Amino acid sequence: MPWGQDRLLPILLATVAIRQKSPRIIFSSAAEMLDAFGFQQGGSQYRRLVASFQRIFGATFFFGTDTQLERTAVVHSARFNFMSEARIWYSRSSLERLLPGDRQNMILLSDEFYREILDHPIPTDLEAAKALSSSPAVLDLFTWLSYRCFTARGQERIPPFGPFGLVSQLGSAEYARPRKFREKLERWLRIVRAIWPTCPACIDQEGTGLLVDRAVAVVHR
Repeated sequence: MPWGQDRLLPILLATVAIRQKSPRIIFSSAAEMLDAFGFQQGGSQYRRLVASFQRIFGATFFFGTDTQLERTAVVHSARFNFMSEARIWYSRSSLERLLPGDRQNMILLSDEFYREILDHPIPTDLEAAKALSSSPAVLDLFTWLSYRCFTARGQERIPPFGPFGLVSQLGSAEYARPRKFREKLERWLRIVRAIWPTCPACIDQEGTGLLVDRAVAVVHR
C-alpha cells in the first residue's frame, strides 16, 4: 500500500488525469514530470520519483465479503490497481529536454481508478498536498478532511477511537494513549489550518471527538 511520500502520487495522478481528461498521462521530459509532481530538478530526485512509481504500480488492493446464506457460503472478491501501464524514460544529458520519437513518459491509469476519480471526484488543493508531502500523517488528515468536509451535509462528530473512529479511518498507526493522540491531532490541525484557513474541523470541548462541517479544500488563487 502507498506509504510515506508515496501517498502523494495517486493524488497527483488523479489531478493530472482530470485536467487532461484522459487516463493516459503524457510527459515529454523528465523536467516536466519533476515539475508536475513537485520535485526539485536533478537526477537523484528523478530516480526517487521513478522508485515511487514502481512501488505504486505494484500496489494491489483486495476487497471482499464472506456471506453465509441458508444453504451455501458466498465469497465475493475484487482487486484494484492504480495503473495498468507505465513507461518512464530518463536521459542523463541535461541538454536533452525532449525525448525523441515516441519515447515520452507515459502513465496509463487503470480503468477502475479512472472511473473512480470521474464518478466520485474529491476537490482538494494540489499545491497544499505538495506542501505536506514531507509530513505523511498531516497529508493523510488533510486528504481525509477534504473528503469528509466535501461530503458532509452539516456538522458531524467523529470519535477518535473504535471501529469507525478517526484512527481506524486514517489507518496510519495505532495510538494506545488517547491523550497522546489528541495532542498529535491538535498539532496536525494547526498545520492544516495554516494551509487551509477556512477548514471547519476542530476538537470538541470535551476532547472526545472531531467536529467537521461542509466545506471545500480548494483554495482559489
